[in-house]
Amino acid sequence: MKTLFVRGPSLLSRLVLALACSFLLIFIDHRLQAMQPVRLFLNSLVTPVQYLAILPEQILDNFSESVKSQEALSEENAQLKQQLLELQGQLQQFQFISNENKRLRELLGSEQRIPNRRMVAEVIAVASEPFSQQLVINKGTLNGVYEGQAVLDDRGIIGQVQDVGSNTARVLLISDQSHAIPLRSERNDTRVLAQGTGDIGRLQLMFVPHSTTLKEGDLLVSSGLGGVYPEGYPVATISEIVRDESLPFAQVQADPISPLDRVRNVLLLWRSNDQQQPIYEEPSDG
Repeated sequence: MKTLFVRGPSLLSRLVLALACSFLLIFIDHRLQAMQPVRLFLNSLVTPVQYLAILPEQILDNFSESVKSQEALSEENAQLKQQLLELQGQLQQFQFISNENKRLRELLGSEQRIPNRRMVAEVIAVASEPFSQQLVINKGTLNGVYEGQAVLDDRGIIGQVQDVGSNTARVLLISDQSHAIPLRSERNDTRVLAQGTGDIGRLQLMFVPHSTTLKEGDLLVSSGLGGVYPEGYPVATISEIVRDESLPFAQVQADPISPLDRVRNVLLLWRSNDQQQPIYEEPSDG
């Protein structure tokens, strides 16, 4: 009687047979490259699977790099904005210093006839007395300032020192009603007397005959008469001449050369024959 189940090769035999086939395939592939098409097919088959496997990791890395780049750009943008703000502040300060330097240079070079001594002073206050137009400067007797001293800005004469303290002085502007200054026309040397009107931008020429040869636009400079103001400094320009025969004199108006309501720095003048002479501050070591 035959058995129902036929017993096959043992496991050891199967292992030996598999190893023998493997070594045979390796030998044949090494010598004849017979398995190369199979490897190429398997690689082509596996490549999409490998790509899909690493795709989530690549997406995560790209997203992380993008977030880092945006954070870096945002931080850099904030730093640049801060630097720009600081540079704009410095630029404003440099512009202010540049304008101040230009104004002081113009001030120091404003004289037509240079006296022996001069000193720059700063306007620290505007006197607010009724019917009076005055400035207060930061120089006084400790600097050699004296009453009646001529005061200029970078364009011309603006007034004279009226009162002096130890560290400050009060300047009476040429537009004050109590102030008068002898002038002459630069064009034809006609002498006139200009008096303040109380209007910061207007002077009145006194006792001008109807036959005057003065013209609108004529520049009026200091004549040197009276011993207060040196000769030859610009003061005003004639803006209007009214010849009304019913009046004894012509009505002549003049506008000050300097903007008296915007003066910030002034120049004090000393002549060689002045009893007082300037006393300059010693530069500090700090």
